[in-house]
Amino acid sequence: MAGEQAETSHPINPDLVYFTGTECTHCKSMEPVITQVEKDLGISFNRKEVWHNMANQDEFRKLAIGKCEGIPFFYNKKTGKSICGRASFDGLKAWATGI
Repeated sequence: MAGEQAETSHPINPDLVYFTGTECTHCKSMEPVITQVEKDLGISFNRKEVWHNMANQDEFRKLAIGKCEGIPFFYNKKTGKSICGRASFDGLKAWATGI
């Protein structure tokens, strides 16, 4: 759910938003990659569930307009960079670090 922390002890980075869906199989397939990036950087992404939370869905729609039509969707509030769909470890880490 909104602001829900991952299963790590790392603090949530509010600028690194990961829009996901509870039943989303593509999102679930990304979890091992996300977990590894979070461990490497010592942070947790700000996970926002969009299928059952209308406020998160509205935020997703505003940020994803012209960039992405579905989830998973990653948005870096500091850089404005986004990733639509699945990403590699290197791609996700570069997005998270602003490279």
